[in-house]
Amino acid sequence: MALQLSNKQVGWVKAGVFVLSLLPFARLVWGTATGAFTDPLAEITKISGEWALYFLCITLAVTPLRRLTGWNWLVKLRRMAGLFTFFYALVHFIAFLWFDHFFDVAAMLADVVKRPFILVGFIAFVLLIPLAATSTNAMIRRLGGKRWQWLHRLIYVIGPLAILHYWWMKEGKSDFAQPILFGAIVAALLGLRVFWHVRRKPQAARA
Repeated sequence: MALQLSNKQVGWVKAGVFVLSLLPFARLVWGTATGAFTDPLAEITKISGEWALYFLCITLAVTPLRRLTGWNWLVKLRRMAGLFTFFYALVHFIAFLWFDHFFDVAAMLADVVKRPFILVGFIAFVLLIPLAATSTNAMIRRLGGKRWQWLHRLIYVIGPLAILHYWWMKEGKSDFAQPILFGAIVAALLGLRVFWHVRRKPQAARA
């Protein structure tokens, strides 16, 4: 039997998820303020980037989990997960712009062009911006459901770009364990969507 929650229970779940989602950021603030990090820039960049990937995977996992379990209330958590993906990607980007380049946009853009892994990460971040900006109900109504859905399919491009960014970043250290794990998760989540889409076509034709 599928686990069903009332609106009030879903509200409590969302509140709990929201608080838990802020804990990595609280850790960054605390570690930087107290001097607990020996290299604050490296820690902020690493932790924010990894949590952006965690939330990207969580966002992509909502639909498959809902379909496999029948827990339709999970859809109500997807927007929050998507916004936290953008939030931690923004922290990751600000660390790059602020601590690496001291808000020198020209130097940042030169670095983006020069280093492919930064270029790929920058493209993924830029593509996240319209998704975050159109995450409200008002924007859904303004764009129309169909156009909004097409726009938010950019997440299927952002996912592989984020994995490629992470892979190239780790390549210099020959440390591929985490990129392979993240890549496998994203590939599985996107592969399920492709499988369901292909299977739905004959069913729709028969109907």
